[in-house]
Amino acid sequence: MFVQTQDTPNPNSLKFLPGRTVLEAGTMNFANPRDAHCSPLARQLFRIDGVKGVLLGPDFITISKTDSNMEWKVIKPDVFAAIMDFFTSGLPIVNEDSQPSADTAPSDDDDEVVAMIKELLDTRIRPTVQEDGGDVLYRGFEDGVVKLKLQGSCTSCPSSIITLKNGIQNMLQFYVPEVESVEQVKDEEVVEEAAQV
Repeated sequence: MFVQTQDTPNPNSLKFLPGRTVLEAGTMNFANPRDAHCSPLARQLFRIDGVKGVLLGPDFITISKTDSNMEWKVIKPDVFAAIMDFFTSGLPIVNEDSQPSADTAPSDDDDEVVAMIKELLDTRIRPTVQEDGGDVLYRGFEDGVVKLKLQGSCTSCPSSIITLKNGIQNMLQFYVPEVESVEQVKDEEVVEEAAQV
């Protein structure tokens, strides 16, 4: 097995390409070891000193390190070894009862605007963001504002605001005139809003 790496726009995240399928569809983000209970692979990667986050994609694994003082040359050999050992172990990457996010799955509650936003996220935006080792999750559309959660290399990337405003917002506004802006949300904000409703 030959694992390659690919730089991401975020210097604290690196994309690992194992040359085989990681997830059948979608992505799964693990921001901390507690979140990784459903993925034996993510749990193994979090055992490596310096690993802060793990994003599993269709054919990649993005690792985010704890800080810029930690050198990739120190972390990479352990990540390579963990990935190779894991794929030869025969263990499932995620437990059977765990599913990637279905944030853009069509819903009966979706109006035409929301359906178009979700389709654009799936067909035009998500593939580009995943190419950079990240992902974007749909969290809602209200009063002309699309709410998105950035994951993987996008989470703490210095250019994430540019990606949101110049890339995602411009594309959505071009195809969906009802979109006035795009905002990044954190999980805590989504939980607070749900509690207020």
